[in-house]
Parts: sequence; structure tokens; C-alpha cells
Amino acid sequence: MQTHKEIDTRGLNCPLPILKAKKALADMESGELLKVLATDAGSVRDFQAFAKQTGNELVEQQTVGEEYIHVLRRR
Repeated sequence: MQTHKEIDTRGLNCPLPILKAKKALADMESGELLKVLATDAGSVRDFQAFAKQTGNELVEQQTVGEEYIHVLRRR
């Protein structure tokens, strides 16, 4: 999947991955995709809630080993 921006939040715990994603999305155009790399297991739930609250679309979530990948579409 082609994304427009990628941020690495590996090693950071809640709420930092969400805050960094929020900041990155603010600098993006509507419809663009943001990929977030995380190691916090709670980020799976956090990004689901974040997407519902902000209206951004959670396009994909996957777990690869001990990493969690979240792809959001800017509203």
C-alpha cells in the first residue's frame, strides 16, 4: 500500500503514538494516507478509538512480530 507519510513511534507508549499521528495528520491533505509504526500493544485499541473520535479512516492495522502497523486516511 502506497502511503504519503510514515512516522516511527516504536519504543513510545500511550499517548505519544497518537499525539505524533495527530500532528502528522494536521500537515497532510484530505485523502492522504499516514503509516504509523508502533511497538505499544495498546496502540491497536488506541488507534481504533482515535479514528472514531476524529473522523479519520483507519484503513488497515496489522501486527508483524512485536510491531504494530496502522494506516490512517486523513479526513
